[in-house]
Amino acid sequence: MLDKKNFYINGQWVKPNSSEEINVIDPATEDNCAVITLGNKNDVDMAVKAAKEAYEYWAFSSKEERIGLLEKLYENYKKRWADIAEAITLEMGAPKDFATKLQAGTGASHIKSFIRYLKNFEFEKPLGEHAPNQRLIYEPKGVCALITPWNWPMNQVCLKVMPAIASGCTMVLKPSELAPLSSMILAEIIDEVKFPKGVFNLVNGDGATTGDALTSHPDINMISFTGSTRAGALISQNAAKDFKRVSLELGGKGANIIFKDADPEAIERGALRCFRNSGQSCNAPTRMLVEKSMYNEAIDRLKKYTESFEVGDPKKEGEHIGPVISEAQYSKIQTLIQKGIDEGAKLVAGGTGKPDGLDKGYFVKPTVFADVNNDMEVARTEIFGPVLSVIPFETEEDAIKIANDTTYGLTNYIQTQDSEKVQRVARKLRSGMVDVNGAGIAVDAPFGGFKHSGIGREAGEHGLEEFLEVKAVGGWS
Repeated sequence: MLDKKNFYINGQWVKPNSSEEINVIDPATEDNCAVITLGNKNDVDMAVKAAKEAYEYWAFSSKEERIGLLEKLYENYKKRWADIAEAITLEMGAPKDFATKLQAGTGASHIKSFIRYLKNFEFEKPLGEHAPNQRLIYEPKGVCALITPWNWPMNQVCLKVMPAIASGCTMVLKPSELAPLSSMILAEIIDEVKFPKGVFNLVNGDGATTGDALTSHPDINMISFTGSTRAGALISQNAAKDFKRVSLELGGKGANIIFKDADPEAIERGALRCFRNSGQSCNAPTRMLVEKSMYNEAIDRLKKYTESFEVGDPKKEGEHIGPVISEAQYSKIQTLIQKGIDEGAKLVAGGTGKPDGLDKGYFVKPTVFADVNNDMEVARTEIFGPVLSVIPFETEEDAIKIANDTTYGLTNYIQTQDSEKVQRVARKLRSGMVDVNGAGIAVDAPFGGFKHSGIGREAGEHGLEEFLEVKAVGGWS
């Protein structure tokens, strides 16, 4: 079992003040794979103090210095790519190939992207030709609390750490206590690169103690959080007490609208996007809205596809899904699958219990419900498992109404070969992102949502600007 009890504070690995420890569980085996410490208020105070002191220098560091360090970080990240992927497989059960290509790969992509945007970003510029003596200055927001989830650990960490560094902020990262190992490798890389002491700090811990101490700390200026909508609301309450800046990337219940003229792969592609990462993605298309004229065909195809979909050992190669993150998550998913059955949704494939031959580990059967209506709990709750709810619709207006009838608004999907229909529907969907015909959302496109899906945007130039305040100066000469 790995010993990962220390924290990274002020440029070195230090022994925590806290003596409270928990085991990191391998979700594929249910065995302990590592031990970490849960940081207490004193640990958080030490990390925030280091970040605050470092800010006095780092906020005024040159763009060239930050670019140079990030480029070294990118080169060292590539050298540790396999280690990061292996850690993600161990800590959250992402299959080997998926962890290598996408889980670790997205982290590398974000580092590279933020380097490009930093090179081109103007931190000082005139307001406009009409006001030659008016200047805009973009300044770092300050000391940041970065709180990240377990489902895409390196993707989410890099979406926060890299723009914070690029903007001139200093930070304390609290990764999920369920999947902290890949983040600790990133801390090792940052240490190897020799960033100035205190710019980046890592404290492990839970939300109730460590997270609360961070988000309520008087010297934290900004909170960037990815996780549940419930936790996002609590963090917002903490932040409101002294007007901390807040960026929240929260839940989703994406609708995938399948029109009768969709391409031949649309049904199966939609199911794959729902099941991928064992359904543990906030932007997953978990509600499939199918035009009535092709509804029966869609259900038949989904049944065939889902029954052949492989669930298996994440340590083996291949295109399959692994377990969900924890016993608690497994139990939640089982309860909601049973709720769908009890509510009268038609179980097309999957169901409660574990897949055949997988008695140990938190493995879930890919599940499809048909004849769902939008009032059912399986259509309204973010299940965060490989569970797809299929809802029929008659008209374009009907589909838009059903898609928007949710408290969430992260990502919606459209499948049609009619470009005018794409544009009409995309404009009317209340979500931060719309994916058309499997095109995907670019790595540097603004990632975030409407309504209960959060506040702010991550990735690319918009993600960099989340960590910057704008100052207007009149009389500049």
